[in-house]
This record gives sequence, structure tokens and C-alpha cells, in this order.
Amino acid sequence: MGHVSFTEALDRALEAAPRPKAAEWVSLDRALGRISAQPVMARRALPPFDNSAMDGYALRHSDGGGELRVAETILAGAPLPEKRLGPAECYRIMTGARVPEDVDAIVPMERCEIRGNRVRVPDGIRPGSNLRRRGEEITPGQELIGEGRILEPSHIALLSAQGITELRVYAPLKIAIFSTGDEVREPWEDASEDAIYNANAYGIASMLEAYGFRGEYMGRLPDKPGEIAERIESVEGYDVILSSGGISQGDADYLYEAFLSRGLEPLFHGVNLKPGRPTMMGRMGRTFVAALPGNPLATLLNLWALAIPVLYRMQGAADANHRRVEAVIGEGLTLRGGRTELILGELREGRFVPTLGNRYGSGMLSPLAASDALAIIPEDRNTLEAGTTLPIILFGDRGRERASVVQ
Repeated sequence: MGHVSFTEALDRALEAAPRPKAAEWVSLDRALGRISAQPVMARRALPPFDNSAMDGYALRHSDGGGELRVAETILAGAPLPEKRLGPAECYRIMTGARVPEDVDAIVPMERCEIRGNRVRVPDGIRPGSNLRRRGEEITPGQELIGEGRILEPSHIALLSAQGITELRVYAPLKIAIFSTGDEVREPWEDASEDAIYNANAYGIASMLEAYGFRGEYMGRLPDKPGEIAERIESVEGYDVILSSGGISQGDADYLYEAFLSRGLEPLFHGVNLKPGRPTMMGRMGRTFVAALPGNPLATLLNLWALAIPVLYRMQGAADANHRRVEAVIGEGLTLRGGRTELILGELREGRFVPTLGNRYGSGMLSPLAASDALAIIPEDRNTLEAGTTLPIILFGDRGRERASVVQ
């Protein structure tokens, strides 16, 4: 199976990603970061009644320019006055208070001359000024949230304003995480000079959590083909298997063959991408498999750029792709070309500044820690002049860094 382009890899993965298989009801206080499983319709108008947009005086617009007597004060939450206004009268009214039918405008207090129980209002008042009409924002039966929306704080507030206390969301994905390699040690273990500490598994788990998912670390896979296949078999009921390392063409990279022995149908094995060429994705029945490179920076960038959108598609998101913004690159770069390149950087006042001048290796972690954005440069570009406008993706886009992890 030959290498595919980054765009083709992402398209294949999104197309093949299994769709959500279950949904559940959750209370509103546990809905942040979840994905709606059905449209949510408005139960009531918003605003639910005509009300004042500010503290002021409620009057007939035709009385503008005159001196009026304050007939009554209307407070927020209070019932409407029983009597209607007489000639040259108005109401004193507070923000959010109901507006009687016999007035059609509100004048802010600061625009009026107040003398005891009388007030002089300015001329030229327009009908409807500072008056919020019933249903002008939302009408009953209107769709509030569509299916497949990632629920953010604004959605929670909108549902709260409707008196909605629970909603149906897609069930969380069950994700298994593996590391590979006999040289890998866990952070609490002793490590000789010939061993390395396991940055990948904990980096993967943390990135999943930052985007509202939860992964279970299932331990290291040894460099033994038979045992690898057995360990893979033990998690075939999971929705997703994420692994790092053991997927290139090295002599001890047995993982790919182990996946094939368990019925893997590969989508691609190798992406024309820097960093992350060895990346493999495929399906074993309803289980999606993403085998990521072993070098830490390549592991996390490919998880973020390729796998996170797939997880959102599997979780039911209508729009699974990362959002992009435009920024001007702060310095010129010479690229190898012929493959898509992932360039780390920082976004500073609308300018994208490449991290370390784009000079770092795929086994490094500090460049990723020093960056907050990524540029994905297509394979037909081999130079980038300073001042070129690029599409940039911010880490933690879509507010997902605020998403709650399902307990």
C-alpha cells in the first residue's frame, strides 16, 4: 500500500469513521463538551414578553419633546399596571420589566430632565426604541441547537433560558491507548541510558482529555508478534484503538502485521507528510484503528491533525474539521516540497511566527510546548515568503479546551 497525501488520508479516515451507535440523556450541568444527538427546539418565546432594554421612561413616542407626569413605576418581575396612561403621562420602568401595551417606546433616564414626579423627554423618539418585543430573538418551535453540535457554554446558557434541564447526546467513545517498544519505560520506573520514558501515552491521553474525550492506557506492547495480537484482541470491543510506534518498516515493527491478523482493513499505511510518514489508519469491524508514529512530536501532531477530527466524526459532530484562521507568516521559509509539512508556530498579533525557524526534529517535544498554532503547508509549496497569508489552526480551537471529559 503506497503513501497517500495528507488531504487524501484525512478524507479517507473521515469517510470510513463509524457513525455514533448510541445516545443517552444527560442533565444540563453535565452537557458541556458533549455532542447533541437530536435537534433541540424552543419551548417558549425569547424574550417571553415585551420588556424594557434599560432603566428609563415608557411612553407613547408621539409624546416626545414634552413634559410628562410619572403615573407609576414598573419593576422587573412586577405585574403590569391596572390603569392605562392618561394624557401627558408615562411610566418609570426598570430594565427587564414588562412593557404595557399602551406605550411603544422607552427613553433612557440619562436623556431626560427629571423634576420630582415630572420628566421632560427629548424630541424625535422613534416607535420601538429600547423596547424588546416578545419572540424577537426566538419563537416557540424554533430550532435552538441542531444535531451534531459540540455543546459550548453559550449553548448551555441558551438551553437554561428555555427551562430545559436535560438533553440527548451521543454516548462517549471508548478509546484504548497502547505504546510499543521494549525500550519504553513508564515515568515511575527506573530507566537506564538505553531506555526512554513514555511521553507518548500520556501525551495522547492528555490531548484526548483536552478535546473532551477519555482514553484508557492499556500499557506497552512488547516486541513479540504473538503477544501483540493477543493484546489487540482484548480491546476489540472498543470504539477506537490508538497506538504509538511500531508501525514503520523496521525489523521489530510487528504492530501492522498484528492488526492485519485481527482483521484490519487498512485505509492507508504511510502519509506523504512531515512529520508523520509512517501513520496508518484502518478499521477492524466497528473499531477504528489509528497507529501513530513513535517519535513524540510526530505522534502528537498526527493525533491532533488526523485523528482528532475522526474522533469528532465518530462522536457525531456535524463539523469534525479543525477551524482555520488566516495569518501572515512572520519570516520566510525554504521547504523540501513534495510532501505536506506541518509547521509549528506562535500567533502574535495576527502574525504566525514559526517555532525555532522551523528547525526541529520529530523526536523533540519542547517545540510543541512552545507553540500555540500550526500551519499545514501543501506538498506543492517549497518556499514561503515573509508576509504570505496562510490558513492557521489554533491548538484548542472551537473552545474544546473547555470541554468536560465524560466521567
